Amino acid sequence: MRIEAFLRQSPIVQTSRIARRVEASLNLLLRGEGLTFFEALVLAAIFFEKKGGIQPSHLAETFQTTRGNISHCISSLEAKGLVRRKIDSEDARALQLVLHPAGRRRAVRVVGILDRMQRHFEDKVGVKELEAMIRQMGVVEELCLRLAGVSSL
Repeated sequence: MRIEAFLRQSPIVQTSRIARRVEASLNLLLRGEGLTFFEALVLAAIFFEKKGGIQPSHLAETFQTTRGNISHCISSLEAKGLVRRKIDSEDARALQLVLHPAGRRRAVRVVGILDRMQRHFEDKVGVKELEAMIRQMGVVEELCLRLAGVSSL
């Protein structure tokens, strides 16, 4: 198709394509853990915080997504017996997220998988090259936001 040359040269299209393919690959890799990539990230985030120290709104900010998306993810993790919501003892309007023992074990495995992937990328591509790539992706993101008239999120 005639548009293919444009698609290959567009940083926006290529970033989107790569993101979709990488996420699909990660979902396949994590299938053995019964988790999607996003569920794995949320589980890892809860794991790394002090017990009961994370709220859904903090996750939404951290992952730059909606509270609704986080809520669906947490509901899925609850249904899998990995996480539970708990009313904050200091603020009854707020929820805290707590890992069940099975969630803690799964989080440890997921963190190991993500860490091995990171080391693999660093070995194959190089630490400095990955850092430079991430900086460049940030520049493209910022330019895209400016073109859309949006300030940094």
